[in-house]
Amino acid sequence: MLDADSTLIRNEVIELIADEAGRGAEVAAATEAAMRGEVDFATSLRSRVEALKDVPVERFARVLARIEPTPGVRELIAEVHARGGLVGVVSGGFHEILDTVAPDLGVDFWRANRLDVADGRLTGTVDGDIVDAEAKATQLLAWASEHGVAPGRTIAIGDGANDLRMMAVAGLGLAFNAKPAVRAQADLVVEKVDLREVIALLP
Repeated sequence: MLDADSTLIRNEVIELIADEAGRGAEVAAATEAAMRGEVDFATSLRSRVEALKDVPVERFARVLARIEPTPGVRELIAEVHARGGLVGVVSGGFHEILDTVAPDLGVDFWRANRLDVADGRLTGTVDGDIVDAEAKATQLLAWASEHGVAPGRTIAIGDGANDLRMMAVAGLGLAFNAKPAVRAQADLVVEKVDLREVIALLP
């Protein structure tokens, strides 16, 4: 299972949306602090989403045009499928972008946050429960159970502090393009920003 932002893709989607509100630098700084684990993820996310208020939903097309898949992601997903495995993505990002990106990359299932919308514009709030570190871990185990996969045969790949719980419950937790706290606690660290590096670790 992969994180999305800075793992499945090179971008941090919330920063791209914030650019559309003219608040990209401010949100980028807050995202960096959250990924380092310096602030509570859910609290930080709510604050950052407030900065997106009044962005028109049609701007999502401009955000999607800027998305860069991580090198090697298609090859990794193809290899997992060739071995009879499944690929899930659970993200503190947003369904509004992942619902397009994930199926295009061959992801089997995904979960993320949803942005509240009124009159075609973002309200500055998250719709529903926030996908935080605990939710990521719970989702990995739920998907594994649903598909008859032993937890010990799962791999979790992430870069930020909110990925640590899912990396801990997985059979193998990989730090990828990761912050120091994540690198320190991961089972293995993937140094090169190329997901083909993970293929050799597949069961």
